[in-house]
Amino acid sequence: MDTVTKTKALAIGYSEVFYQEKRYGVTRKDFNGGRSIKVYAEELGGNHFISFNYYFTAQSNILKPCEMPEEAVIHFLENFVPV
Repeated sequence: MDTVTKTKALAIGYSEVFYQEKRYGVTRKDFNGGRSIKVYAEELGGNHFISFNYYFTAQSNILKPCEMPEEAVIHFLENFVPV
């Protein structure tokens, strides 16, 4: 499954997932009629987080991580499991 599909698989609003055997609280907000998505995931009981925006334009889909490497976001998207 690609990163766009995995991002859109996250519930709008709050949900929880497992990532690297830890539970994360995830907030997804959609903007601009679904043309942009903001995701913030925080390890429950820990201090790790994942934060990114996805923008969907006519030309491409643009992943913009917030203060972290793109690889960290991609790894999260490829490996989280819904609770």
